Amino acid sequence: MKIRLRLQEILDERNMSQRQLAGMTNMRPGTINHLCRGNTDRIYLSTLEEICKALGIHIHQLIEQVEDGSDL
Repeated sequence: MKIRLRLQEILDERNMSQRQLAGMTNMRPGTINHLCRGNTDRIYLSTLEEICKALGIHIHQLIEQVEDGSDL
C-alpha cells in the first residue's frame, strides 16, 4: 500500500489556491506544490498537522491509501 495526499482535491473543492494555503500555513508555495503533486518521498507529521489545522479537517480526510500498482 502507498499513501496519497488528497490535498489538491481538497483545495479544488474549496476553490482555494496553493498560494492561499501556503499563506495560511506559513509554508513555502513550493512545498505546498510538491505535496499537491505527490513529488515528496517523506512528509513530516507536523506539516500534515498544520495543513489540517488550516483547512479545518482531520488527517484521515487528507490521506488516502492506494494500491501499489495504482496510477495515482
